[in-house]
Amino acid sequence: MESLVDTVPAIDVVGLSKSFRKQRGSLLRRRAEQRKLALDRVSLRVERSEIVGIVGLNGSGKSTLVRVLATLTTPDTGTVRIFGRDVVEDAPVVRRHINRVSVDAAFAKEMSPWENLSFASRLYGDRGPDRRERALAALARLGLPRDTADRPMKQLSRGQQQKVAIARSLLTSPSLLLMDEPTTGLDPRSKREVQAFVRTLHADSDATVLVCTHDLDEAEALCSRVLMLDRGRVVADGTAAELHARHGEATDASLEDVFLRLTGRSFGDDSDEEHDDVVVDLQATEAG
Repeated sequence: MESLVDTVPAIDVVGLSKSFRKQRGSLLRRRAEQRKLALDRVSLRVERSEIVGIVGLNGSGKSTLVRVLATLTTPDTGTVRIFGRDVVEDAPVVRRHINRVSVDAAFAKEMSPWENLSFASRLYGDRGPDRRERALAALARLGLPRDTADRPMKQLSRGQQQKVAIARSLLTSPSLLLMDEPTTGLDPRSKREVQAFVRTLHADSDATVLVCTHDLDEAEALCSRVLMLDRGRVVADGTAAELHARHGEATDASLEDVFLRLTGRSFGDDSDEEHDDVVVDLQATEAG
């Protein structure tokens, strides 16, 4: 794997904008519809070894940001660099240093967790004889019973499948781990197990971690810094203590109170916002 330049940040985003077209009605109608601006001149910088949380309501642009960082979609404007490498011009190099965990992780459902993990690690060039032992250890640390390792994925619960997705991403020892709603749908115990695993990963490997989440308590407990994203723009950036001091009206104000004060909106009612995954990438559709 190509060595990384220690002097550059893990993530450097300047003036990033990304638009989509709403996926409604006929193709002719969709061409006449307005575009959805998912990211609006976003700039942010994440230093190496940071654990940074991105919080926002549905449709705020969190998942779009992760997809751009993961080289899954391209910016309309602005520059995005991962360890000094441009995500468009140097996408193959960038991909070797990152991994992504999403709430909609895909698997070969007829295969077992071990088979899925083995396949993924081999794609990253890991053919070590201890791969199975490391995989089983990772699953055990996430609270997955050992007897599930060789059962078909389709027999596992939603929460168990999410744990396999997290283990799969960590086995490749990424320099940057992108986690998009990693604990959504998990019970409280499983959430704590995943969060503890992320902390251990960070302590052991010094990886940089970006966590997109709806759970403000999770962001405050897990992340050294929190960015609040609203309607595609960064509205606040700092440690939880700094955000409380700058924007909290009361000494016991929560991060949700801070978000409400900054945006006028609450995490308790975000059903009116459109999710990032119900829009169409303009570049992908119009290029064809």
